[in-house]
Amino acid sequence: MTAKRQKRTVATLLVGLLATAPVVAQPGERVIVVTLDGMRWQEIFGGADRGLIVGPDGGVHDSSRTLARFWRPDVAERRKALLPFLTGTIATRGLLLGDSVAGSEFRVTNGHRFSYPGYNELFTGAPDGRIASNDKTPNPNISVLEWLNSQPGFGGSVVVFGSWNVFPFIFNTDRSRLPVNAEGDAFPRGTGPIERAQNEMHGWLPELWKDERLDATTMAAALTTLRTRRPRVLAVLLGETDEWAHDRRYDLYLDAAHRSDKFIEQLWTTAQSMAEYRGRTSLIVATDHGRGLGREWSDHGDDVPAAERIWMAVMGPRVRPDSRLRTQSGTQSQFAATIARLVGKDWQTARADAASPLTLVH
Repeated sequence: MTAKRQKRTVATLLVGLLATAPVVAQPGERVIVVTLDGMRWQEIFGGADRGLIVGPDGGVHDSSRTLARFWRPDVAERRKALLPFLTGTIATRGLLLGDSVAGSEFRVTNGHRFSYPGYNELFTGAPDGRIASNDKTPNPNISVLEWLNSQPGFGGSVVVFGSWNVFPFIFNTDRSRLPVNAEGDAFPRGTGPIERAQNEMHGWLPELWKDERLDATTMAAALTTLRTRRPRVLAVLLGETDEWAHDRRYDLYLDAAHRSDKFIEQLWTTAQSMAEYRGRTSLIVATDHGRGLGREWSDHGDDVPAAERIWMAVMGPRVRPDSRLRTQSGTQSQFAATIARLVGKDWQTARADAASPLTLVH
């Protein structure tokens, strides 16, 4: 065997060992989980769509202003204008997956391409044919967050904030006892001045949708909880990207995505400023479903095949920003096991049919 071939053989063995190596928890590992409801992969990897800004299908009220904010002739600059942290910092220091140009495709496997089935798949690691609507029905499946909350060192340190009032059912709070705040005041039993002020702010915000509050309340509550309660697992599930898309307001959809990106950056920088989080915290971001193409950009569901395409992003001490990893393809089901791996846990020991985690190192 030649020396060159020997090196290739050793390298192949090492990759195999790393892929199958047992998960070893490190002291105090933490994870921040963020979802952007219905955020298209097209904007993640291509930036704002000029045709939707100036054409009749986008419903943009001020195309000149929207172009000035988000359109750039160069695709890299377009992405930077819309999502500077996600497509800059995370994509550079971690992995941003789902770009077909780079050979990476991620898809939902539940077949429905809408929210409840998507969130179930994201947080349990497998689709469930029984979940075929967005009805407020308690989820029979245990999520990775519920399971983590039962693990030593995590009990009482898993917190969920969302903007959609179906989340308490998706995480089945009657059974799981997870603290899930997804409607009304940010702090229903808030006593401190900051909590009272945020509850007051929520009361001043408009109610635009029946089942969804504005993300500002969710964002403020999550940041305050990060600073004061310092949970080991913080999940923040944002919703305005989906609502503005359904309303066919491409300008406000872009604005919601841009604000979400700034919020994710603030979560990360806040965590890195605290000793408990610095150097031991991972960040994972995804969406529950994709959307259609062209005139169907605002739609998703069983009858919109393009809506099965999604994306994921991950960054942290367990993630190696390796170009070979950026070409991997996968499914929505891998999200749950990846969350567990980021804090040194193996979700597949609790749910054998869950998909494996993303490949984070070579």
